[in-house]
Amino acid sequence: MITMQNMAPLMFASLVIVMLIGFPVAFSLAALGLVSGFIAISLGFFPAQYMANLPFRIFSILSNDLLLAIPFFTFMGAILERCGLAEDLLEGTGQLFGSVPGGLAYAVIIVGAILGAITGTVAASVIAMGVISLPVMMRYGYNMRLATGVIAASGTITQVIPPSLVLVVLADQMGKSVGDMYAGAIGPSIAQTLIFMLYIFVLSMIKPSYMPPLPPEARTLSGWALWKKVLWGMIPSIVLIFLVLGTIFLGLATPTEAGAMGAVGAMALAAMHKRLTWPLVSQGMESTARITAMVVFILIGSTVFSLVFQGVDGGLWIEHMLTTMTGNTQVGFLIVVNLFIFFLAFFLDFFEIAFIVIPLLAPVAEKLGIDLIWFGVLLCVNMQTSFMHPPFGFALFYLRSIAPKEVKSSDIYWGAIPWVFLQLCLVAILIFWPAMVTYWLDKEKKVDLESIKIELPVNGEGASKSEEADDSDKSQEEKDNDLSKLFSSPSPDSNQGDQKK
Repeated sequence: MITMQNMAPLMFASLVIVMLIGFPVAFSLAALGLVSGFIAISLGFFPAQYMANLPFRIFSILSNDLLLAIPFFTFMGAILERCGLAEDLLEGTGQLFGSVPGGLAYAVIIVGAILGAITGTVAASVIAMGVISLPVMMRYGYNMRLATGVIAASGTITQVIPPSLVLVVLADQMGKSVGDMYAGAIGPSIAQTLIFMLYIFVLSMIKPSYMPPLPPEARTLSGWALWKKVLWGMIPSIVLIFLVLGTIFLGLATPTEAGAMGAVGAMALAAMHKRLTWPLVSQGMESTARITAMVVFILIGSTVFSLVFQGVDGGLWIEHMLTTMTGNTQVGFLIVVNLFIFFLAFFLDFFEIAFIVIPLLAPVAEKLGIDLIWFGVLLCVNMQTSFMHPPFGFALFYLRSIAPKEVKSSDIYWGAIPWVFLQLCLVAILIFWPAMVTYWLDKEKKVDLESIKIELPVNGEGASKSEEADDSDKSQEEKDNDLSKLFSSPSPDSNQGDQKK
């Protein structure tokens, strides 16, 4: 017998089963939501008029200006993937760090972070660096698992570094500013890059044979020629980063406007590298249309499901379950939620997790007093692992698609494992050190109550002077009592009213 109490758990269990079977997520969500809605109406859990909210919710999705940033950032990443910027960056930084053990790995990590701050998409970073760096690493004797792992991991930094599409979606789902979400991600982005570089440094001390330096004959540039090559790749990147992120942080543009400027800037870079052709633009537009359509359909499906789920008190069921499991503590809640998200990432991609799960978890987090910007960035760092582990490690799929045939798939998968642990280390750091996120946010100005002075009008200068003298002799407690009597005394109007009565 289906009751109001078990309707929400049944919907959630059905959703998990449908996902594991492998049905398309958007249509599965919509179908499950509609079927559950008809059952709930027939059993009297909510009236039929409740479903009239559905068209309004769908229209609000389609008219959401914030989501316009997604096609702009996607198009920008698709153009930059093929415009030659990554080649210039990798050649310059590879020559710069090539003389030290692990120099190419350092170059890949740095370029991955720069590309992440420009493109906002994992595919663009992994494919660009894999095509250029992997053959060079193989030629100069890098360990195969290390080479594939550092390329895939450096590409996934894109998920955390603004202007990440994940951060845009999380800000929309949590009702927060995209600018605040971007600002909160600055600290974790820097920390993730430093953790990766520290791992390479330690490993180069322990296993220098895994990452030998470039031989002298491979280091063809030096002096001014080397720095010219580095700057040729860096300066356009810095300009594009300012166009996108600088305008958002300075309040000069909304995320949608910044995305549009980024798309124009990407086309200008492609023209500068003499690669702006109609096939390039056509491929970028096709990729953008495909990803945008997928996002919109998933959003509509998740809206249908969440409307019915909330109608049968699914939110209360989630809240009760999580608070019971975690003892109603912030740390316990965050640990359980992150384990849950890490498990879901084996089967769902970040868009599906953001649209389905986050709207259910955010209200509970807010009731526990957790800053939603901190919560969103924390989950974003967690979800970046979904690109690195099977069976749906998209970064590994991208790398496999462009890697030479002699690279074994087992090396790609085994090489990703240490980097997944490094990403989870950052998750643990963020749970216990939220200041890494909140430090970058605009602080609310606090009012010092001790500095507030209340001056009361008095009749006559002599009276005011005598009262000032009396006040100087009074203790603080007596002054407080005088103020309380003053504010609690009845007004003359009320006394006159009493006399009339």
